[in-house]
Amino acid sequence: VQLVESGGGLVQAGGSLRLSCTASESIFTIDAMDWYRQAPGKQRELVATITKGGSTNYTDSVKGRFTISRDNAKNTVYLEMNSLKPEDTAVYYCNAEVKVVGGQYDYRGQGTQVTVSS
Repeated sequence: VQLVESGGGLVQAGGSLRLSCTASESIFTIDAMDWYRQAPGKQRELVATITKGGSTNYTDSVKGRFTISRDNAKNTVYLEMNSLKPEDTAVYYCNAEVKVVGGQYDYRGQGTQVTVSS
């Protein structure tokens, strides 16, 4: 599975961005899609997850501000980010979880930069 992210950019604090992640094949059978982020000098952080069944989870720092969604017909997952803060600045990566017998494969995109100015 190849993943391509888009939608990053520079935005002022309080602004909004919508990230997109388009897969090279149907995401209908992918077990879960995630958005991760990594800021300079920090560990990679799981931001949001949406399962094949549509269940969602968010890290506490983005709850109420970010929304993850998926459009199976377009093989695309979105991350709507509102009320952005400078601490949201990071490279955002899309990840696909594919469970197989005995384990799981993870596929990750190249990432898209999000910069929030104060």
